Amino acid sequence: MKFKEVRFEDSLFEECYFEDVTSSETFFENCTIISTVFYNTDLYEHKFINCRLINSTFLEEKEGCHLDFEEDNDFLIYLVSFLGSLSVLPGNIISALLMDKIGRIKMIGITKVVPILLASSALVGGGLLALRLPETRDQVLM
Repeated sequence: MKFKEVRFEDSLFEECYFEDVTSSETFFENCTIISTVFYNTDLYEHKFINCRLINSTFLEEKEGCHLDFEEDNDFLIYLVSFLGSLSVLPGNIISALLMDKIGRIKMIGITKVVPILLASSALVGGGLLALRLPETRDQVLM
């Protein structure tokens, strides 16, 4: 279950079972939580503000850094667009230098091929690098 920007205020949770909960900007304020089990959740101590936890158990809390990629989606779109535009730059520079040396007529075929090859190789290299990094492997393979 995923909670996104949920705020529980002045609530009573009695004999509840929270399992596999992932939360983003979710907080419990002034709540009373009685005989409740939290299993494999990322509901940590700082998310319970002025709460009374009575006979509640936290089992196998999620570990590691939990980034909310839905929140950072705008940044990722900008980054992919920027890297795609940047990958064409070396091909354009090489094409301009070759056109200066070889001439316009001979360069018509080369100017179409070189930027495409360099951009493709940069994108493939970036994809392979992303697959090798454990933090991004799951995001790439989604």
